[in-house]
Amino acid sequence: MKNGANYSLVALIRYFLKLGSIGFGGPVALVGYMHRDLVEQRKWISEDAYKEGLALSQLAPGPLAAQLCIYIGFVHYRFLGATLVGLAFILPSFILVVLLGIAYTHFGGLPWMQALFYGISAAVIGIISISAYKLTQKSISPFAWKSIQEKWLLWTFFILTATYTFLTEKEEIFLFIALGILYLFYQTSWKKKSLTIQSLPLLLSAVHVKSTQSELYEKIILFFSKAGAFVFGSGLAIVPFLHGGVVGEHGWLTEKEFLDAVAVAMITPGPVVITVAFIGYLIAGFTGASLAALATFLPCYFFTILPAPYFYKIAKNERIKAFVDGITAAVVGALVGSVLVIAGKSIVDIPTAFIALLSAAVLIYTKKIQEPQLILFAGIVGFVLKSYFF
Repeated sequence: MKNGANYSLVALIRYFLKLGSIGFGGPVALVGYMHRDLVEQRKWISEDAYKEGLALSQLAPGPLAAQLCIYIGFVHYRFLGATLVGLAFILPSFILVVLLGIAYTHFGGLPWMQALFYGISAAVIGIISISAYKLTQKSISPFAWKSIQEKWLLWTFFILTATYTFLTEKEEIFLFIALGILYLFYQTSWKKKSLTIQSLPLLLSAVHVKSTQSELYEKIILFFSKAGAFVFGSGLAIVPFLHGGVVGEHGWLTEKEFLDAVAVAMITPGPVVITVAFIGYLIAGFTGASLAALATFLPCYFFTILPAPYFYKIAKNERIKAFVDGITAAVVGALVGSVLVIAGKSIVDIPTAFIALLSAAVLIYTKKIQEPQLILFAGIVGFVLKSYFF
């Protein structure tokens, strides 16, 4: 396949360095940029190869944009291309997020920083609410009675995990997996097909790198490996899992710090999942940021390159699709439950409620304003309100 490339690996790396540096708009926008630039304009990647990569990225756990980037690097330059292109895509946003983490750590207690995040945190609630709404429609079904009837079991999973997350303020990975397997059995039984061990998808266990550092480093590696290995959907789909772990289970961050971390990921270019680096920095400095990012993206890397040579055949397996449908419905439900939990603790007064509602309305009724612009504007509004009126 390498001989069929009409571009150099250096050129592809340069492209993804640029995309990782200036690519705003979240996973959907980043995926669109790749199609426009590499398929339509430069014709480096064929339409079929792009579609296969997109399908694999949606089917496997992990951040969508990063997985598609890795797959594109694999198409003509195999493992070396996948590795270098993936690093090029992630590195710019990682560096920027770490710098913001340094600034946040040193100046987070200052009134002007608190004022900025007063508005930004509220805007994030509006943004992730709309993202959760869109993700629900895309992943399960439209909000139409006929569609809900057809996908009744997936909606049951959705309601179950949303309620569980809201009440317990944590997410249970094994519940997601159990619901995925249950839907697999439901689909195979409904279609009267036999179930064999080969029907189950390849589930790689969480990557747990042995750390020679402190017990904290080991916990960071284990937790963020699970986040990368078991979270399906867009970048924001990782939010409920991270929230349950870093705020609830481990108590590494406060509610406010976690929401600020999500905000930082949204105002920076590159994959939204890079918020893990900001969280890691707040937990354990630069080492924590590096370990969190590596542990999150490493499972994504392997989930992409290992099935890539055989994906055309794997993608046709209806049982694998059934498992992913079930686990995705559960994860999206957890995302909605997490949004409710975070909103309940972040919308503290009328101005923050207004900013959140206005942010959601802007995303619904206009396409000219993107998330980073909206968050920056909300930061200015929050700064003015907090500095001069409160």
